[in-house]
Amino acid sequence: MITIEFLGPIARESLEIEAKNLEEVAIYLQNIETVNGWLDKCAVAVNDVMCNDVTKVLKSGDKISILPPVCGG
Repeated sequence: MITIEFLGPIARESLEIEAKNLEEVAIYLQNIETVNGWLDKCAVAVNDVMCNDVTKVLKSGDKISILPPVCGG
């Protein structure tokens, strides 16, 4: 099982799913209406390290963070 956490304005509870890589996570998340619209705007971190490689292999216990863009000053 991996944990997916949603940060910022996505405001959704964390999920636990089975996935072999980030591509499987993306496919899973595309089917959630409240998350789908955010996916093309968000960065992704695996165990708190930024990652943009959809082939990244995941193992049980990994934490995926979905990070929407933010404004700061």
